[in-house]
Amino acid sequence: MKKTLASVFAAALLLTATACSSGDDSDDAPAADPNEKVALTYWSWAPNMDKVVQGWNATHPNIQVTVNKQDGGDAAVAKLLTAIKAGSGAPDVMQAEYQKIPTLVAADAVADIAKEAGDLKAKFGESAWNSVTLGGEALYGVPQDSGPMMFFYRSDVFDKAGVAVPKTWDEYAAAARKIHQADPKQYLGTFSSNDPGWFAGLSQQAGASWWGVQGESWTVAINDPATKKVADYWGGLVQEGVIDNKPMYTPEWNAALNDGTQVGWLGAVWGPGVLEGNAASTKGKWKTALLPNWDAAAPANGNWGGSATSVTSQSKHKAQAAEFVKWLNTDPAALKALAGTANVYPAATDATSVALNQPPAFFSNQPDFYTLAAEAGKITKPFTYGPNVNVAYSSYNDAFGKAAEGKQAAGFGAALDTIQQATVGDLKNAGFTVAG
Repeated sequence: MKKTLASVFAAALLLTATACSSGDDSDDAPAADPNEKVALTYWSWAPNMDKVVQGWNATHPNIQVTVNKQDGGDAAVAKLLTAIKAGSGAPDVMQAEYQKIPTLVAADAVADIAKEAGDLKAKFGESAWNSVTLGGEALYGVPQDSGPMMFFYRSDVFDKAGVAVPKTWDEYAAAARKIHQADPKQYLGTFSSNDPGWFAGLSQQAGASWWGVQGESWTVAINDPATKKVADYWGGLVQEGVIDNKPMYTPEWNAALNDGTQVGWLGAVWGPGVLEGNAASTKGKWKTALLPNWDAAAPANGNWGGSATSVTSQSKHKAQAAEFVKWLNTDPAALKALAGTANVYPAATDATSVALNQPPAFFSNQPDFYTLAAEAGKITKPFTYGPNVNVAYSSYNDAFGKAAEGKQAAGFGAALDTIQQATVGDLKNAGFTVAG
């Protein structure tokens, strides 16, 4: 019988003598008493989440939720893992980035709520659902928001240069050459050596999945042919000089968006906020489209960002916490609040129809913005993360920082080999079995 990813975690943890009881007794768990008064804590970094939760508290007097605002990403995970190791101090509910869920599962930090939450699979796209099930039957959270990638471009620059919106990566390269030739100060994009999530999304679109399971072993395929194709493509454009080699989210990059030297961005659905914050004077000049594809006849997409809402293994009110998590990410009123108040893009597939009726303010000139976003989400391919994403991402920053600075295409492929070796080595050092 094929092992689930969760069972592989358990086997690997046993090998390192660090396994402990998951506390997951869902098969024997009694139903929640509707008359029992329960207080839940929820760690989240999304803005205004306390206001979103007011909708739940107003209609569920016996299950009251208090939001504790946290620093996002790695800081929140580190704080949770500290509490798990200490045996106390964890919240009932935790916002968790998709790429961190395997780490939390391996640390026995989040609970399987498949029984308590019920059948929710049809409410989410394949990619988001895979991120919370890890390819198995367990459910380690309910998808909250997602980040389907999208292409943002300066329509005025495209019109002036006579460039059509690229539908393939070959067309993107041709557009980059034409725009840079017309004005050597302008670039259609940049290769960002400090954004491994961005590169992972582009590799995901090409068909990559960097981690996987083979029997009871991990597989690591960061230098697989799909990712190699992506690295070679960008290395070629950087060496040619038609794409910039500076990282994103730096003062220089922010200024370039505003002054018109960066006239395109391969971002994600949450991108309008970034553009509005850094290039407010260019409002009305940008438009969005689906990512260019490797094969126009078989469109695909990648994901950059997104998170789930998970119940922690320390929660003493698993059933009630699961009920709240389900409401937060599937109830129409909650979806409206997530989109309008917390300013996130809900992962639920019906969010476009129930909560996203108007485009973002920065893209008021494009009423079909969320229709395109929904299309991008539907064609996003599954992608499996592993328990040492932090190691792979850190190695990415170092290896691709050198490759981008060197501006030689060969260095981009070599960077993948470096990341592969670092990731495999770390898994083995941690006691995991790695196939190959």
